[in-house]
Amino acid sequence: MTPAQLRKAALISATATPLIRALAATWRWRVEGLHHYESILASGKQPIFAFWHGRILPATVFWRDKQIVVITSQNFDGEWIAGIIRRFGYGTARGSSSRGGARALVQLRRDLSDGRPTAFTIDGPRGPARVAQPGAVFLAGATGHPILPFHIESSSAWTMGSWDRTQVPKPFARIGVAIGEPLVVPDTADAIVDASRVRLERVLEDLEAKAMELVGGRRG
Repeated sequence: MTPAQLRKAALISATATPLIRALAATWRWRVEGLHHYESILASGKQPIFAFWHGRILPATVFWRDKQIVVITSQNFDGEWIAGIIRRFGYGTARGSSSRGGARALVQLRRDLSDGRPTAFTIDGPRGPARVAQPGAVFLAGATGHPILPFHIESSSAWTMGSWDRTQVPKPFARIGVAIGEPLVVPDTADAIVDASRVRLERVLEDLEAKAMELVGGRRG
C-alpha cells in the first residue's frame, strides 16, 4: 500500500472506533453458553473462535480486550479493519486465503502456544457465505486447541448489500450470543478436516436458531 493509503486507513480506524463504541454502549446483551468458553480456559487450552463473517461487528465488541489474535487481509480494507480491532484489544496476523495465509497460520500456532486465543470468520474473506473454509479446523487439528463456535443475532439491524450480508445492530438493539460446545479436531488428515468443517457449519446453523430465540425469534 502507498503512504497515502496507510494514512487514509489510519484515519478511518481512528474515526470509526469511537462511533462503534458509542453505538455498542446502547446494545443489550443476552448470552447463552458462556460456560463453554470458561471450560476451555479451565482445561489449560485456548479457544479458536469460529463464526460467520457477517457478524464481525458485534463479535468484535462482545469479545473485546481478550487479546484474541485474528487474521486480517493484506490490503487497504484489512489495514483499517486491523486498526479498529487493535483498539478493541485484539492482535492481528496479516494474511488471507489468497495471500499470506500460510504465514498467518504459522503465527497463529505460535500465538496459541503462547497462551493467546485466535479467531476466524470461517467463510471469509470473500465467501461464499455460510460455507466454512478449512483454516480454523486445520489449526485445531494441528495444535490440539478446540474450536469454540458462536453466532450472534440482533433484534434490529441494518443489513449491508455485501456478499456476507454484514449486519450492524441498530441503537438499543437486543443482541443474542449463542456459544456452542467446543469442537475437538483429532488431527489434520484431509477426511477429518473436511468432516469437521461440515460439522462446524451444522453447529453454526443450530446456534443461529438459538441466537434468534434469545432476541425474541424475529428481527425488526
